[in-house]
Amino acid sequence: MRVLMFGWEFPPHIAGGLGTACYGIVKGLVKNEVETIFVMPSASGDEDRQVADIVNASDVPVQVTGSMTVDDFLDKVQFVHIGTNMVPYLDPEEFHNLVEADRHRQVKDFSVNYGSTYKFSGKYGSNLMEEVARYAMVGGTIAMNRKGQFDVIHAHDWLTYMAGIAAKRLSGKPLVVHVHATSFDRSSDQNIDTRVYEIEKKGMEAADRVITVSDLTRNIVITKYGINPDKVVTVHNAVDFSGRSEMKVERGVQDKVVTFLGRITFQKGPEYFIEAAAKVLKRCPGVRFVMAGSGDMMNRSIRQVARLGISDRFHFTGFLRGAEVQKMFALSDVYVMPSVSEPFGISPLEAMRSGVPSVISHQSGAAEVLKYAFKVDFWDVDAMADQIYALLKYPALADFASKYGYDEVNTLKWNNAAAKIKKVYESVIK
Repeated sequence: MRVLMFGWEFPPHIAGGLGTACYGIVKGLVKNEVETIFVMPSASGDEDRQVADIVNASDVPVQVTGSMTVDDFLDKVQFVHIGTNMVPYLDPEEFHNLVEADRHRQVKDFSVNYGSTYKFSGKYGSNLMEEVARYAMVGGTIAMNRKGQFDVIHAHDWLTYMAGIAAKRLSGKPLVVHVHATSFDRSSDQNIDTRVYEIEKKGMEAADRVITVSDLTRNIVITKYGINPDKVVTVHNAVDFSGRSEMKVERGVQDKVVTFLGRITFQKGPEYFIEAAAKVLKRCPGVRFVMAGSGDMMNRSIRQVARLGISDRFHFTGFLRGAEVQKMFALSDVYVMPSVSEPFGISPLEAMRSGVPSVISHQSGAAEVLKYAFKVDFWDVDAMADQIYALLKYPALADFASKYGYDEVNTLKWNNAAAKIKKVYESVIK
């Protein structure tokens, strides 16, 4: 079996958990005798090409083949123009004329750029919507050119859903979309990005199956997007134990270390971690707290730490990757993931793999599979502080959580998750 997979990032160059999950899935599929053609916007050349056929979308010219015309191609990927046609005070005839003019412009632009490549940044910058649109056109081209080389299409998260739909329409092969997060995880119900929501909804509706990373996310897909429950399947994330070795580090301090590692954004709950830290320090002053990561709440978090008077006990490392992450876990005595809304959350699995006792929020998908992680509501900073304090103060409790937590995550392997994904593929292949 072969899968045409669309992702946005792939190790070693990643910005978060999505790239890590894609790598784990691809490696797990190899063990389950599934070959992967992995398409990404901008490949660097140092990706692991032993586990997948990496296709750099920046090297692929947008083309139509055979008897297909530009109009035929754009009929298949007409949704590629991402934006809004909501213009106030237009009557139906004026609106129709506006849409037709926009379509003619799109055909003209495509004709001018036909046969050329588009250099994707592969980032999450200001031109992201344009890149998502062009990625769909490249995805359609790849699906046409390799039509006989794959059995199923797999698209990860909203950035690639349009490419997945284009590939399905142009190849006739079934589509599986993988929901790692939704608009409702990134912001409150009142502040979601409607453009992203519409792309997510189109992707889920067009898919033959929808994979969610937790039952928490599955419920959101069904209730917030109106997707038929019969085609939504949960496959929990896992953790990679291959190549793991014990990392020896020397501490420059004798203090205990409590770590938050992730994007410093509202979704991840950094302010609750800081509030809990202040409460712990009142009872146990010989502790240092580390916030590893970057995000739009970084400056606000720094100001909160200063306001609470704990700056001398608090450290901001900036974004960490690869060996830096492993070193941070090796330095940690407790790991905390106080997420407000977390579709899954791979980081506590990585912490527990390193033998670090973990405190996670009930509002995370990981809470569904982790029995030996301490759980707390994200907003209950008193309970969070109590759990951190207990793990720091009572060595027997910390040893128990470390030992059984390690054994638990050792059973959560990507090979097993990939076996479930393979069954999803088999269910949609005619």
